Amino acid sequence: MSNYRRARVTGASYFFSVNLARRGGDLLVVRIDDLRSAFSATMAQRPFVCDAMVVLPDHIHAVWTLPKGDADFSTRWGAIKARFTRAVKTDCRVGFYPTNGGNDGKAVGWNPTLRSPSKIRKGDGGVWQRRFWEHLIRDERDYRNHVEYCWGNPVKHGFVERAVDWPYSSIHREIARGVVSPEWAGLGYKCTA
Repeated sequence: MSNYRRARVTGASYFFSVNLARRGGDLLVVRIDDLRSAFSATMAQRPFVCDAMVVLPDHIHAVWTLPKGDADFSTRWGAIKARFTRAVKTDCRVGFYPTNGGNDGKAVGWNPTLRSPSKIRKGDGGVWQRRFWEHLIRDERDYRNHVEYCWGNPVKHGFVERAVDWPYSSIHREIARGVVSPEWAGLGYKCTA
């Protein structure tokens, strides 16, 4: 079994990348309301500050700041993933047994090949990659780079020409607050994430 080492600094800021099991899909934007509900419920139960976030069709990038004395981001991501998976499963069961769903009455369900015997044994719904990537923010420059990486990611992937044109980004909140210009293009940001 792998031994994953994670930074555990209480009250710190972290950058995260969280991916669907099936890259290239669009589940996160198609089911954005379910993701928002999962995120809100988790945030209410285990508060933290979401400094920046972008939701792309098959992955999420986020910068969070945890409360003083708290370094447990893993439980929070686990709760978000579990809540989203349960919401998706209300429309169709994840795994080998498709169910009738949708308006057309056709069988729907996930490709069973996405669920390995190990995932089935562990009760993994097969929606998310098991792990996620995190980076402990080192200083203000590192923080700014990762926030801007979140905002610029839809442009990097070719979904839009300007960051403001992507609807699933915290850049809109920052524009409304007057923190960033609506014309911010992300040119020149340097991030190794």
